[in-house]
Amino acid sequence: MVTSECVGRERELSELQARFDTSTGPDLVLVRGEAGIGKTTLLARLTRLHQDRRDTGRTLWAQAAPWETANAGGILGQLIQDAGPSGDTDPVDVLGTLLDEVEPTLIVIDDAEHADAESLQSLISLTRTHRSLRFLIVAAMTHATMPLADLLTDQIHLTGLDTTAVAELAATRGLALHPTMVDILTRHTGGNPRAVIALFDELPSSVWSSAHQELPAPSYVVDDIRARLAACSAPARSLVEALAILDDADTLDTAVTLAEIDVDPLSAMDEALASGLVVDPVGLTPAETQPHLADSMVQTAILEVMGVRAVGDAHRRAASIVTDPARRLHHQVAATPTADPALADDLDRLAQQRGAEGAWAEAAELFRQAGRLTADPLLHDVRVTKAADALLAAGDCVGAGALVPLVESLRETPMRNATLAYLAILRGRSAEARVRLDRAWSIVNFEREPDTAAVIAQRYVLHNLVRCQGSELVQWADRAIAMAGSQSPAGIEAAAIRGLGLAWSGHPDEAVAEYTSLTDRIKFGAQAQRATMGRGWLELGLDDVDAARSHLETAVSMANLGGSRRISLWALGWLARVQFLTGDWDPALLSVEQGRAIARTSGIELATPLLNWTATQIHSLRGNWDDAERSIAEASTGIGDYEIMRIPAVLARAHLAEAAADYGKVRRTLEPLVHMAQDVPALAEPGWWPWVDVLANALVVDGHLDAADNLLSSYEDRIAERGHRSAGARVKYARGRLLGATGDINAARRTFDEALELLDGLPLRYDLARVNFAYGQTLRRAGKRRAADAVIGTAREIYLSLGATTYVERCERELKAGGLTTSRVDPDRVGLTPQEEAVTALVARGLSNREVAAELYISPKTVQYHLTRIYAKLGLRSRSELAASLR
Repeated sequence: MVTSECVGRERELSELQARFDTSTGPDLVLVRGEAGIGKTTLLARLTRLHQDRRDTGRTLWAQAAPWETANAGGILGQLIQDAGPSGDTDPVDVLGTLLDEVEPTLIVIDDAEHADAESLQSLISLTRTHRSLRFLIVAAMTHATMPLADLLTDQIHLTGLDTTAVAELAATRGLALHPTMVDILTRHTGGNPRAVIALFDELPSSVWSSAHQELPAPSYVVDDIRARLAACSAPARSLVEALAILDDADTLDTAVTLAEIDVDPLSAMDEALASGLVVDPVGLTPAETQPHLADSMVQTAILEVMGVRAVGDAHRRAASIVTDPARRLHHQVAATPTADPALADDLDRLAQQRGAEGAWAEAAELFRQAGRLTADPLLHDVRVTKAADALLAAGDCVGAGALVPLVESLRETPMRNATLAYLAILRGRSAEARVRLDRAWSIVNFEREPDTAAVIAQRYVLHNLVRCQGSELVQWADRAIAMAGSQSPAGIEAAAIRGLGLAWSGHPDEAVAEYTSLTDRIKFGAQAQRATMGRGWLELGLDDVDAARSHLETAVSMANLGGSRRISLWALGWLARVQFLTGDWDPALLSVEQGRAIARTSGIELATPLLNWTATQIHSLRGNWDDAERSIAEASTGIGDYEIMRIPAVLARAHLAEAAADYGKVRRTLEPLVHMAQDVPALAEPGWWPWVDVLANALVVDGHLDAADNLLSSYEDRIAERGHRSAGARVKYARGRLLGATGDINAARRTFDEALELLDGLPLRYDLARVNFAYGQTLRRAGKRRAADAVIGTAREIYLSLGATTYVERCERELKAGGLTTSRVDPDRVGLTPQEEAVTALVARGLSNREVAAELYISPKTVQYHLTRIYAKLGLRSRSELAASLR
């Protein structure tokens, strides 16, 4: 029996175990999957788990073989062999004696497609004639050739392992895979464990530490393909080999021409399909036929069987057939093993063209190939550097990072420093990026290298973007555009960011006009993704929430049209914020997970704190404290020194503390932002980072009223000048809290009403709930219980719709403390007032007087007063006795 590690099958194991545990009689389930997918390993793991349990019956195992299919009763014989000789006794009756009505039995049949029909029929009959016995039959099958597959509707289909499981499988064999190689290996093998393990065994360990390595097919696949090709006729084999050379997008006509099939190509096509090497999922008629090879491993195995010389000849012929310039160059490169200056120049020109269109991933590969074919050392260095730079533009920090040792070994040039600065920016290393940019700017020759100077200026734009510096961003964007022109890649990227700098500099109307013009001018291609994402980010900051959602969703979807993963990552980060504010919290968490996946595979660290801020806020508001803490830990791991990383990390910690009603911690966490805002324009401009109201609220609750007043006063005039509605509502929320705390309830009510009026028409459900909750607490503290109930009831309904259980519970405590709603009083504590009941419940949970005060929005002295009365009424002397009385 196979006993190798069972990785990535937790869901299937849980499903089978659940079937076993809940079964009250006979049950039968079929496990299906391609060869090598791990069926035997899954069954072995299931068997071990069954045998390790004490509350189960026997485990019976059988494995069929092709040569035993005609052996009537063979599988039954394997299952009952431990029962001793059966003589003339019916094997089904013997099997029945091994089963039990109390302790369930597990019956496992591997490779069931080879099992004899008599055994299978007997087992199925057993499930119908022994209904009082508890047993589960699990049969594994690759090909649905037996009646068993048709009889069973309960089937589990095993698919390939995901990247996490592949990495885990590598770890079990002592291998550490480069993140990019995990993705490459998973795609190449389809996650088939047998293929993955075979490549681990057959390739040197150095392969797995590289970032970009083409993988061969496992030897067993090559042997199988060689046999299948040998069985094909000459035309069919030629067609299969032609498809291995061409791209999937090439037509059948191109493949037939390359295969040099002059007569009856459809017969060759039918034979190729019958071999299993070629698939055509959509071709129902000759006109619709779009054949391609079954998978990546089949293609690499065919190329290995063909041999290097034949592959080279085929690529040269393909270069003369295909019409697309990029594909023609691809075939020429594949057929050229040594330096070729003319071909390298062609590749370089096409790479620059693709870069100008924003197709940076394609440009990176073209630059890399151009460097390989370049004999001149200086020109080779330039092209290698451009390849790394293009990978960064595409959002592949991992791939670019693999080239860093090579780039760093090259002679110093402005472009080399600009590329290394680019990588430092995406990794969140502000100091390193500034040093490299300053060095690049100091040595560039503006007359001879205007394009390079423009690239450096555009990197300064990025540097100031993530520093949240508005004026400096605009200045560098203007330099980049002036040097390279508005139509150049550097100019377009600078323009796609410039509007944010304008908004942070206090010119939001100019920013809106600039983005409107830019997106009207650039409507297609990868560059449009940059402009669309920037516009969505701006609209979120300016309260145009619906438009922000539309543009950010568009930017995310444009990744499938040749966009950059870097831009998709930012689009997902800000889309998650939109979804959080509008109350679409489940989609927000999905956006966070998609963004985290891109961040992990790309190596871009800049946006991780932004993603984790949203996740922390949602989890803490829903009371999922462990998940919130994990998000905080992720946000704090390896935080760089850029403001766009530091600010959301601080906000995440503050929101977690606020959800826990630890307002002292909220204050201590956010107070550094007061000083940071003096040097960071985006932090001081309303609408971009919601922190002023959170800090002011904490100051009020913590009793620092003058500090709260000073903080709010320093921002209220600017918010009013900008006319920013949500920021205005937030500071009025905090101002209302402050006015209520000072006893001016009439001014507080006017202020809260103004906040709600500002939010009217904006789809900001979280802010609406937040204002209503604070309004209700303030009214209740002022003795306006009936009015407080109405407002807090509104807050409760919104929080309930969001799933914000943390605040639903607080709303319910407030309503109960108000005394006007129906109270479910414990008969033993009938003498307690609603407020005393609320204090009792919180103290019994272990909260301190200050924490209870923060939860109920009363003073610590009032909490102590209530406790004294509670002890007297209940005849208790301490907090511990109070807690014990409620158990």
